[in-house]
Amino acid sequence: MRFISEQPLDEGVLEREFTLGEIPGVLWTPGSASAPLILMGHNGGLHKQEARLVARARHYAAAYGFAVAAIDAPGHGDRPRSAADEQSRADLRRAMRAGEPVDDIVDGFVLPLVEKAVPEWRLTLDALLALPGIGGSVGYSGMTAIGIRLAAVEPRVTAAAFFAGGFVPGALREEARQVGVPLLFLMQWDDEGNDRGRALDLFDAFGSREKTLHANLGGHTGTPWFEVDDGARFLTRHLS
Repeated sequence: MRFISEQPLDEGVLEREFTLGEIPGVLWTPGSASAPLILMGHNGGLHKQEARLVARARHYAAAYGFAVAAIDAPGHGDRPRSAADEQSRADLRRAMRAGEPVDDIVDGFVLPLVEKAVPEWRLTLDALLALPGIGGSVGYSGMTAIGIRLAAVEPRVTAAAFFAGGFVPGALREEARQVGVPLLFLMQWDDEGNDRGRALDLFDAFGSREKTLHANLGGHTGTPWFEVDDGARFLTRHLS
């Protein structure tokens, strides 16, 4: 891991960009001596420095004492996009506009992404936990598809907060039964891009003995800010 920039922020938070091989990432750390780690995933082609993600990460570090890391998944943010990535995104947008089934397109795009992204997250986790000031407790917050696989195969992830706003292929819905960590599942009741019934079915499929569903009225980007604090309190309970 190589740090390529460093920026002090308010309330003692330090923001550092890093590279790990071909993986670009950002780490936010509080001023405390030892901080539990949150891996913050994103989807939809977004950047690791997307405004909503950055706002959550900085708040988690400043108000709750978490170390927070985000990386650009393959084909996302600063990572190069293949012709196949671009075609899959175009096909998905066209099918959604036309009201056509998208399951096959989602499977062909999201499953390869998960196959590539989860090993990268595990390599990043190895490097982060070797840094001074990063504690051994690890939580995940973000994209559901990547989070399902990561929580199922990575024993160091001990709690997860998933956002139900992304597409989850059928194969990963089956893998959800293998997720046993405490889980907070957040959804928007009127999410225009994601079927409410499928989101509820996915919540039911998770194998966790402790799982909580938060649903709020409104569309995809209308999640109220108080959910950020609710998510932080959930993670604090399980990572302390």
